[in-house]
Amino acid sequence: MQKMLAMQVGKARGNFELVEKPIPEAVGNLVRVKVEACGVCHSDVIVKDGLFPGIKYPRVPGHEVIGVVDAVGPEAKNFSPGQRVGIGWHGGQCFTCDSCRRGDFITCDKAKICGISYDGGYAQYMVAPQDALARVPDALGSVAGAPLMCAGVTTFNALRHSGARPGDVVGVQGLGGLGHLGIQFAKAMGFHVAAISTSDGKRELAMKLGAHEYINTSVEPAARTLRKLGGAAAILATAPDSKTMHALIEALGAGGRLLVIGAGTDPIPVTPIDLIMKRKSIMGWPSGHAMDSQECLEFAALTKTHVMVEEFPLEKAADAFEHMMSGKVRFRAVLKMT
Repeated sequence: MQKMLAMQVGKARGNFELVEKPIPEAVGNLVRVKVEACGVCHSDVIVKDGLFPGIKYPRVPGHEVIGVVDAVGPEAKNFSPGQRVGIGWHGGQCFTCDSCRRGDFITCDKAKICGISYDGGYAQYMVAPQDALARVPDALGSVAGAPLMCAGVTTFNALRHSGARPGDVVGVQGLGGLGHLGIQFAKAMGFHVAAISTSDGKRELAMKLGAHEYINTSVEPAARTLRKLGGAAAILATAPDSKTMHALIEALGAGGRLLVIGAGTDPIPVTPIDLIMKRKSIMGWPSGHAMDSQECLEFAALTKTHVMVEEFPLEKAADAFEHMMSGKVRFRAVLKMT
């Protein structure tokens, strides 16, 4: 039996373990993928610390996967060996719940999550249902493409469903792994982009990425600057700071939306009056299904989106995870397979 290297977590709150495992078989509707790159996402802490009920250990994390189809099961008709594919957070759907019957696969009642429901991309090979796979354009490199399978599709999807139109003012709060993609996507979609941060440290970078305005909230409230521009049609909140998100509600124009994608656990303080008078709303956005990811990859390739990453070998996955959790990775960490 052929073996592969994988980095697994043996138990909740356990350490990463570099192990040899059998290369998984492509049976049924499963597709086997030879992994080329896998992003290290903050959500991988769910496996590391056992934050979801029912996770079966040992488990291989990783849901920002780019690789090449290596084998297909007899029921997998849509992919062939040699195709470049990606697998993201949304790892498959049931097709029978009410959400799936409406075509809203990302809110499937029984959705699988890559790297949580089944072994993910911290490995040389993995298998996934064919409905979880996105095709990867040739123009996009594997290392650059990996973070787009979660961080990318989340920002891309939230912006394109925001209701904002070309020329509208759109704010991007936070300039990290999500925000640096949000600025670029918002610019490419034709929005008037305002980057929002708490210092001047990322002003030059934000302007290079395509921001038209830079707001340092330690000097001037974002609401004051954005109201001068007529108010924001949408603000993409990427940094999980609920107090900062609350302050941004005032910066929205009539009908404006606060798009929350920075996942935190603290409540956002808001009063009914904050929302009613100008028809404002707060909206969350949960990643995207496989076709959303595929469209994000295609858009990123078309617009030459610059994904900023730090590379680590698979054997250094624990270091990459700790580096990411400590905040020392400025943008995205990616495991590159050898």
